[in-house]
Amino acid sequence: MSPEIRKRIQWALLAALVLATLRAGYIFYQRYEDRLALESKKRAEAIGYSNPDYYVHPKKLYPYDLKTARQLTEQPVWVMEGYRYTYYAYQPASKRVDFAHDAGLLGPIEKLAIKDVVLAANRVTGQPKQIVAVFEKDDKPCAVPIGYVSEDGDYKIYSDEMFFIQDPHVLYKHWPADVWQAVEQHQVKPGMNEMQADFAIGMGTPDAGDTSYEKTLRYPNGGKPLVIIYHDSKAAEIKPGTPP
Repeated sequence: MSPEIRKRIQWALLAALVLATLRAGYIFYQRYEDRLALESKKRAEAIGYSNPDYYVHPKKLYPYDLKTARQLTEQPVWVMEGYRYTYYAYQPASKRVDFAHDAGLLGPIEKLAIKDVVLAANRVTGQPKQIVAVFEKDDKPCAVPIGYVSEDGDYKIYSDEMFFIQDPHVLYKHWPADVWQAVEQHQVKPGMNEMQADFAIGMGTPDAGDTSYEKTLRYPNGGKPLVIIYHDSKAAEIKPGTPP
């Protein structure tokens, strides 16, 4: 065998060895990635299993114009985040909303019967028209903004982020009776999770610097502010907050 042929054979064997090594490395890498994905899936399933709330998927309407938004009139709705959304006095005859004067804030898990969804002129001249849901409160017609019409005529409606269209008592029927009792009384008790606290006293604002284990939220609570410190997603300390 000539030196040239021997050299070619050696190069061929070396190339085959390199390819085999690369293939083996790729296979090990793929198996490593598959194992990580499986472990992540198992962790997610474990978390979901420990918290049944993750399995609750409230129904949405996905409204995109007035007609589809009027599906809100076909069943009661419940406010998702209390003390967040301002409502105003409404004049049915003229379809006018008194945006100049706040009538109040929708409360936690407040049940509403939406009578209509209409367009209303914005309080600021030249600004987009507001899409408002009309309801009655204390026997007076009121309206709460649920979207607007952009300059190019597109409807931006966010009612799916504002309201449940299914009874939360049914959606979260796995919550213990004492938790629901506290929610109905607008109280937070140690051991309640953040969602349960939101249902009871409305939205909260987190402090900066929270960790995955400890989290502090400040709740306006309709003028009776509270501070809740959560440990591992459970209310551990509940104390009065500072009035605004």
